[in-house]
Amino acid sequence: AKAVREEVDIGDTLTQEQALRLVGGAPLPAHSVLVDFLLLLYKAYADLYFTYLEINPLVVQGRSVHVLDLAARLDSTAEFLCKLHWGDIEFPPPFGRDAYPEEAYIADLDAKSGASLKLTVINPHGRVWTMVAGGGASVIYSDTICDLGWGHELANYGEYSGAPSESQTFEYAKTILGFMTKEPHPEGKLLIIGGGIANFTNVAATFKGIVRALTEYKHPLLEQNVSIFVRRGGPNYQEGLRVMRDEGAKLGLKMAVFGPETHMTSIVSMALGLRPVPKEKSDPSPAASSLLTRNVSSSASLSEQGGGGEGPDGSPQLSRAVHVSLWAEEQERDTPPSPLLFTPNTKAIIWGMQPRAVQGMLDFDQLCSRKEPSVSAMVYPFSGNHKQRFYWGLKEILLPVYKDMAEAVEKHPEADVLVNFASLRSAYEATMEAMSFDKFKVIAIIAEGIPENKTKLLNKRAREKGVTIIGPATVGGIKPGCFKIGNTGGMVDNLVSAKLYRPGSVAYVSRSGGMSNELNNIISRTTNGVYEGVAIGGDRYPGTTFMDHILRYHDDPAVKLIVMLGEIGGVEEYKVCEAVRSGRVFKPVVAWCIGTCAKVFAAEVQFGHAGAYASSEQETALAKNQALREVGVHVPDSFDTLGTMIREVYEQLVGGGFVVPQPERDPPTIPMDYSWAQELGLVRKPTAFMSSICDERGEELLYAGMAISNVFKEDIGIGGVLSLLWFQRRLPTYACKFLEMCLMVTADHGPAVSGAHNTIVTARAGKDLVSSVTAGLLTIGDRFGGALNGAAQQFSEAYESGMIPMEFVNHMRRQHKLILGIGHKVKSLNNPDMRVVLLKDFAKANFPATPLLDYAIEVERITTSKKPNLILNVDGVIATCFVDLLKHSGAFSREEAQEYIEIGSLNGLFVLGRTLGFIGHFLDQKRLKQGLYRHPWDDITYLPHDFNM
Repeated sequence: AKAVREEVDIGDTLTQEQALRLVGGAPLPAHSVLVDFLLLLYKAYADLYFTYLEINPLVVQGRSVHVLDLAARLDSTAEFLCKLHWGDIEFPPPFGRDAYPEEAYIADLDAKSGASLKLTVINPHGRVWTMVAGGGASVIYSDTICDLGWGHELANYGEYSGAPSESQTFEYAKTILGFMTKEPHPEGKLLIIGGGIANFTNVAATFKGIVRALTEYKHPLLEQNVSIFVRRGGPNYQEGLRVMRDEGAKLGLKMAVFGPETHMTSIVSMALGLRPVPKEKSDPSPAASSLLTRNVSSSASLSEQGGGGEGPDGSPQLSRAVHVSLWAEEQERDTPPSPLLFTPNTKAIIWGMQPRAVQGMLDFDQLCSRKEPSVSAMVYPFSGNHKQRFYWGLKEILLPVYKDMAEAVEKHPEADVLVNFASLRSAYEATMEAMSFDKFKVIAIIAEGIPENKTKLLNKRAREKGVTIIGPATVGGIKPGCFKIGNTGGMVDNLVSAKLYRPGSVAYVSRSGGMSNELNNIISRTTNGVYEGVAIGGDRYPGTTFMDHILRYHDDPAVKLIVMLGEIGGVEEYKVCEAVRSGRVFKPVVAWCIGTCAKVFAAEVQFGHAGAYASSEQETALAKNQALREVGVHVPDSFDTLGTMIREVYEQLVGGGFVVPQPERDPPTIPMDYSWAQELGLVRKPTAFMSSICDERGEELLYAGMAISNVFKEDIGIGGVLSLLWFQRRLPTYACKFLEMCLMVTADHGPAVSGAHNTIVTARAGKDLVSSVTAGLLTIGDRFGGALNGAAQQFSEAYESGMIPMEFVNHMRRQHKLILGIGHKVKSLNNPDMRVVLLKDFAKANFPATPLLDYAIEVERITTSKKPNLILNVDGVIATCFVDLLKHSGAFSREEAQEYIEIGSLNGLFVLGRTLGFIGHFLDQKRLKQGLYRHPWDDITYLPHDFNM
């Protein structure tokens, strides 16, 4: 029997009538129960964010429905919405098998990171291993390996992207190298460290992480005869390539390193021995190329991209001749021009606090010689209205930031583009709100991972409102000479080298945002440049499709050549086939669909993008490329020859007079931001502060060079932390224990002492914790708690000068000075202070030597013979023991020990310890709900106004 089909529009629900039509072929007695079942099933399907659900067969018995077989797919991106209803769902690993431990480790690393880290081991015995930056690039490298006949040796698939840190990249690279070197191969192994031209990832930072991993695995790499081929571009790529090249030579590894002047996949054919490895050229322009724009005419052409190959000019050669069907001028004249999305006057509102992206847009405006900034305002709901500083060329300008989008729209009616940087959790709501204003004609959604049902609702609303959605999961788009979205095109040096400051004749559309920069590079080196480029996004249901943009480009008289980079998954490319077959699209199209490597995998493949998997033969990249080729689209043999194909088509257009190359002009010079110049090592300046005890800049907080994880792993305690932060070194265990004891015994001494009293009074006045504790701390001085340093100095000077204890006591009496650290108001020989006893006993039992403590005890014998309360008090015992620790622990030189005494480190113990008690008194007063304190009159002596002392 034929299946019955009912379509339910997104956002609607299955109706009773539709359900009845679906069960019309079932026995009449089963209709009622089946209708109820279908209504509930569809509700569950929609509410729980299924993307696919099939039941075949099911059995009805009376009022019961029995599901005998079911296959379903949940939208993993909806976990933040459905976790409560789903429970603990474990999504199976790709490629239809259990995960290796290394894959599980990277998956866990990915879950804890804002970056994207993916690893799938395909053939653990394979010779060819990859370490690729970018989702689209990772597919292309795997494709090229397979297209060149080495699919059986491809060992892994994966990517690192989204600006991972040096530490994250180190962990990722270390995991791959560890797996790769588990077993040798008789012919050696190949490691391809590749990637496109990054938009915003600091290439040097990621490469330093990879170099650390290569250093750790130096010996296995050498023993197993591993050859390494590197190609990368993007921010700070010159420094990254230099580090990779220098360290590779230092380690003795077989390594070839190339930059964006080399076609992205050229290193694959070099690695496989299908193309000679050219002599590496060091980039003549240092990292400072970002500072001053380079002469654009110096950009290398495709033939200079490290080729070899078999073409007469060294470029990769096509397997078949290219013939371009030129169109008649009247065809183009009779085609109504399409409305322009972007012009030199386009203005945008940015949703999200993205200063780097905004500054990049403003710098692009300057390159294009725009008269006014392309950014009108920013929206950031997590702060109040304020202004942010940015550079417009050399001068600073202020851009408004609004808490509420409605206010931004009202005050900036000129803005008709929204660049939405909201997270995947809030991008849907922010976009829906934007479309409610009937203001924006283009909305770019940058976030990746918006649930598919939410994306479908967005797309439905956008069609109703006539809004062009670019994304989700996109870097955006660029129209040279007019406007760029966010981080598209990368930094200034890449915008210049790809000639994106002025329009060319070639327009492209891609799914991959990372690969859009690579297309900019390829097109700029093989043609007169890019007219417009859009990355529609890697999700399953992008807001606009290939055809939406291809028709726009086609109907624009300035566009002469269209480039499409499709991919495995979906059927949108077949609409392009139909448009070309029907003659609707008559201008030449060069296209390539990535994902051809899927043919070497036994199970269904989920690549880097959410939409990059084929659920049928029709959705495979091979089928799409063949279909495109059959209708006359110019399809290369592989991505490796995409640039050659574009150049061949372009040159025929020039020969036919459809494109007339114009003289090149140099763009304006754009100054580099100081912070970036500093990161590149191009400038220096004296710092305002110096710090040697703590460093929070790396992946892990460091206390005097010790990672915070090791602080806990080695269980050094509070005393150990104090030893690191106060003394920049690990002290012996007994010393750390002594520091902790000092904090314990000085933590509090009751509410009557001045510091606690002040804290209590301030707390009862309704002040906050910081104010109350500060009030207590301000009483610490020579009379209260601040005697530690003084006691240490008095006893040390007397002992060091050779005075005997009796002589010291007599000397202080003659000077009419109190001996600090001697005397107590309450405690005496007959009522000893247990705090003193504990500290004294600990020092005697654990310190290597206690000469100053022994000296102080002798002084105590003399003073208590006159008065029993002139005992060695807490200040005195801490001071003398601390000096003994500094001078006899072996951890300090005599000069260092003396310096720590003089700069007040001993008083720090009392301040830190007593702070604990002050906080306790504050909390106690708040807990007891004590009111404002007023001192009683009968405890005050009121003197007459004419009283004289």
